[in-house]
This record gives sequence, structure tokens and C-alpha cells, in this order.
Amino acid sequence: MNDYIELTKPRVTWLILMSTAVGFWFGAPGSIAWMVLLHAVIGTALIAGGTFTLNQWYEREADSRMNRTRQRPLPTGRILPWQALLFGILLSVVGFAQLYWGANPLTAWLGLFTEASYLGLYTPLKQRSWHSTTVGAIPGAMPPLIGFAAAANTLTWEAWALYAILFIWQFPHFYAIAWMYRDDYAKAGIRMLPVVEPDGASTARQILIASIVLVPVSLAPAYLNMAGMVYTAGAVVLGAMFFYSGWRVARERTALRARSVLLTSVIYLPVLYGLLLAGL
Repeated sequence: MNDYIELTKPRVTWLILMSTAVGFWFGAPGSIAWMVLLHAVIGTALIAGGTFTLNQWYEREADSRMNRTRQRPLPTGRILPWQALLFGILLSVVGFAQLYWGANPLTAWLGLFTEASYLGLYTPLKQRSWHSTTVGAIPGAMPPLIGFAAAANTLTWEAWALYAILFIWQFPHFYAIAWMYRDDYAKAGIRMLPVVEPDGASTARQILIASIVLVPVSLAPAYLNMAGMVYTAGAVVLGAMFFYSGWRVARERTALRARSVLLTSVIYLPVLYGLLLAGL
């Protein structure tokens, strides 16, 4: 059972569910429909787990060549490929049904689009082009839309503002990971940007640009009256911290600086969400 749970990447899923819940909060027309929220969270968790499971099924050979992934259930043989395939399909089907009947059809189709674009576009593109990071950011930013749609049964500018924040946030986050594990990715034939251009100049530039763009994007909720001056000030401070970590990795292209960007990104999003939910 632990091996099957590991296939669903629970440490990543919590971030997805947090973003889904934030989207639901802002999509709720008045009072929170707690049962709908429960269905939305469970359904999203199931689809996310199914997506991660099927992704590992597809990449099992590449995972066996990387130090950071070779101990996963599939490369070690603790779970057989056909078992992972069936498990991933089952989670996906049940998750879609949960969203369709527990929330609404729009939410379910958004969940299906997320999984289809992740597995059908992002996953195979990783071994062909470093632009896979950009493609992967599209499904990666879907959780707030799924949550918003579950509550409102529509998508508004407020929903897209949340989507934009998460979309831009992913670039420094994942480019930092790509830099830290570039040797592993190279061994697996995954063409991340630091693998294609090993000097790291382009990677650092992408991190810095994204950290700059994130500042005005993070202020969109204030423009839409989703939050007040406290959020605005907090978003600027957090953005400045993010920019500083990006600036340092641009000056010193080392794994230590990349890890600093990763840690900053992990702190940034929950704190920003907290300020947003406070509504101040």
C-alpha cells in the first residue's frame, strides 16, 4: 500500500489541493458548500494521483537511470508496470466521476484536460525539447481553475488571476530543480534547459525574468478587489525576496543558489495564499 501511495506523489499533491481550495474559496458565491468542496478536493486528489502514477509508468525506464528516482516503486520492481497502469487509470476514472457528479461537469472536464495535457504533451516532450517546462506549466496551473469552477460553475477574471500567479511561479521553481539535478536529467535523456545549455546562463536568465514578471502578476488580485492593501504590500515584499534569490543565482550559477530559489518558491506560494485568503 505504501508503494501505491508513493506513486501518487502525496508531497506534491498537497500543493495541488491547496491551490484547488484557494480557487474554490474565491469562486464560492457566498457561503461555502462544504460537501462540494470535499468532492472537489477528493476528485482533484484522485486525478492528480492518477496522473502522477501514469507519468511514472511512462517514464519508468528514464527513472531507473536517475539517482533521485531509481528507488521508486516501478524501477525497483516493487510494483509491476501493468499494476501501475491499471491503478493510474482507476484513480483517473474515479476522480473524473467524483468531479462530474460531486461538483459539476465543467470541473470534471478541466480535470481531464489537466491530465490529458500533462500526459499527452508535457511528458513525451521532456525528452525532445526544453520547452516542455513551458508546456508543463499549462496543466500545472490548473488547480485554482478546477477549484473555482467547482464552486462557481464558471470561470471569471478572478479565476484567471489565480491561474496566472501559479503559471509564472512554476518557472523559477522548476528551473531551479532542473539545475540542481541536471546531471540526473542528462543521464535519463530528459532535455531540460540546464542539460541543453550546461553553462546555466539561460536557466538563470529564465529564473530572473520569471521572478520579475511574478511581481505585477501577483498584484492582479488587488486590481480585481480580491484583497486589500495588506495583501498588496505582502505580495511586493514576497516578490522582492523572490527577485533577490533569482538575482543571486544569476550572479552565481551554483547548485546552492538554485536550492535557495527552490526554498524561496516553496515558502512564497503558501504565504501568498495566506495573505490572499485573509482578504486584507
